Formats: sequence, C-alpha cells, structure tokens
Amino acid sequence: MQLIPVPSPILKQGDDLCTLLMQAGLRSGDIVVISSKAVATTEGAMINLSSIIPTPEANQWAKRCGGTPHFRQAVLNEVKRMNGKVLAGCPQAMLTELKPEGMASGTILVANAGLDESNAPKGYCIGWPRDPVESVRRLRRKLENQLSEKRKEPFDKAQDRQREKFAIILSDSTCRPRRIGVTAIALVVSGLDPVQSSIGKSDLFGKKLRMTQEAVADQLATAANFLMGNAAQAIPAVIIRDHGIALSDYEGWVPGIASENDLFQGL
Repeated sequence: MQLIPVPSPILKQGDDLCTLLMQAGLRSGDIVVISSKAVATTEGAMINLSSIIPTPEANQWAKRCGGTPHFRQAVLNEVKRMNGKVLAGCPQAMLTELKPEGMASGTILVANAGLDESNAPKGYCIGWPRDPVESVRRLRRKLENQLSEKRKEPFDKAQDRQREKFAIILSDSTCRPRRIGVTAIALVVSGLDPVQSSIGKSDLFGKKLRMTQEAVADQLATAANFLMGNAAQAIPAVIIRDHGIALSDYEGWVPGIASENDLFQGL
C-alpha cells in the first residue's frame, strides 16, 4: 500500500482542493484522506473570535481548561450547533459529545467540539465544515468530472462513474482514553464502507469472533495523519493507493455506538 502526501501552500478561503489533488496525480481506485480543517478553511468556515461575546459559562470553562473565554464560547456554540453536550474538562481541552445532523447512530467524542486555534491565523479558530457530508459529496463530484475531462470524454453515465471509482475520507486528529498522543478518526466517508465486520469469522484456532469489527476508515485516517501531521507540515491530504480495499457507494457520517454500549462508559 502506498501513502502519497499531497503538500500545499498555506490554504485560504476559495482555494481549489480539487485542482490540488488532480495535480498530485489522483487515479481511479485511490482513497483520498483529507483534513477536515483544510476543507473548512477553503470553504470559509474559520471563526473570528473577536466577533464572539463570552457568556458566564464560557468564562468558567476558560478558568478550568485555559484558553480565552472567546474560544471557550466558540466551543459552546459548536456544541449547541451539533446537538451535543460538554462531558468534562482537563487542562487545554473540553471533552464534548456531538450528534451532528444526519449522523444516524451513535455520537462523536472529541476535544473542543472539533475546534482548534492551531493552523489558523491569530484571533481565529477552525473546526469542521458546516456540512461535512455535502462538502465531501461536492469534492468527489468535482474530482469525477476532472478525471472525465482528463480522459477527454463526457462524464454523464453510470458506467463512467463506476469506471472512475475512488473514495474520500474526511479526517480529524483525536485523543484516546488513557493514551498519550493523537491519532485520527474518519468523520465522513464517500465511496468506502467505513467499518468491516469480522463477526463470525474464525481465528487461527478456529474459534468464531464475536464482536470484532475493523474500523477501516479510522485506521486509514490515522495512517494518513502520520504524514499530514498537526504542526507546520502543510500536507492537507494523503492519497492511498494499491490498498486492496473494496470500494462502495457508502456516503455519510461514520457510524458510532450508543453510550450504553460503549466500553468506556462511566469513566
């Protein structure tokens, strides 16, 4: 399996991620892992903290977790927008549980409702695209059309879409219970089944697996995140090639599990 980093200049609103990926040599069958922050930046979703008026609750979270009351209020605003709640806090971060519109099952546990002041100009913070599913859908359609134009043929038939099949994973870095350091999760996927069940398969000694499911999209997101980094690497995307993974028509949020079925419930 090849992981091909896609470098870029500092991204800004209006930049064309489709052209960036095509110039990197995107091919049919590839899987593109792209940073949610990169997509949000090009879509103009950056938040100007000076425009936010902190509430008393935001002031309390700033005292508990650090950061400015304006940033803490931005987190609270995002939590409300994504039907969530704040579960806990530690130095530097609030633990938030989100249920974005369109997420069919489970919730997402993430620091600061996905917001980050790093890799954003001073006085701003950046989170996820306003509508991540639509963002990925739009990018995939543009890439399909670009691949069609590259062949100098019209792209208006189902057989063309099948021929130019590839997948997109919208990723974000994340923390894990009781572990140091970040990995990554897949927020939204287009063109790939995000989870592969191994339930019922046999292990090396013939015993049937009872609960194992492979978090394929999350694992690919983490592999790509190792190259993308979280500092000044300026690699907003990674192309994964020769992966041997079956692509599909799945498009949407990566499903989660109900809190009562979560291994880490009650921590």
